[in-house]
Amino acid sequence: MTTLSISTLIFPAKSNLAKPLSSSTFHGVRIAHPCLTHRAALSRSRAASPSVVMMAKKEEELKEIREKSTEQINEEIVDLKGELFMLRLQRSARNEFKSSEFRRMRKRIARMLTVKRERELEEGINKRLSRKLDKKWRQSIVPRPPPSLKKLQEEEAAEEAKEASA
Repeated sequence: MTTLSISTLIFPAKSNLAKPLSSSTFHGVRIAHPCLTHRAALSRSRAASPSVVMMAKKEEELKEIREKSTEQINEEIVDLKGELFMLRLQRSARNEFKSSEFRRMRKRIARMLTVKRERELEEGINKRLSRKLDKKWRQSIVPRPPPSLKKLQEEEAAEEAKEASA
């Protein structure tokens, strides 16, 4: 909704038309757009504590990742990439899914790869060697279904077993 306010308007007499209209009290039309005031209110409210909580969550997640071994990180990266692939399939098949999961998974994969690279830097592995090792690691990955698909298959197998016994 847009608000409109008009100041008072006083027209000068005909004899004053030759003179500049500086004594007029008409200041124009002022249109206040509600989105601008809403944005200002949002920026004030964002300055509060929610951003601090988000940083705490990120730090907590990074601490959790850093506690894992490199092999565990590699395994989780493979699992998350499989989950990301499953989400893409769901999107292409127009099934229901949470679109926020794309961003969350990509961010988590990026954090894990960052921790992995930090460890390589501590060991003194340069960028070129890191890319060679990463290429070998990618080639050594054995394709397997992601955990969500495994869980789905187990549930279906349990239902079939239940129907067979009934």
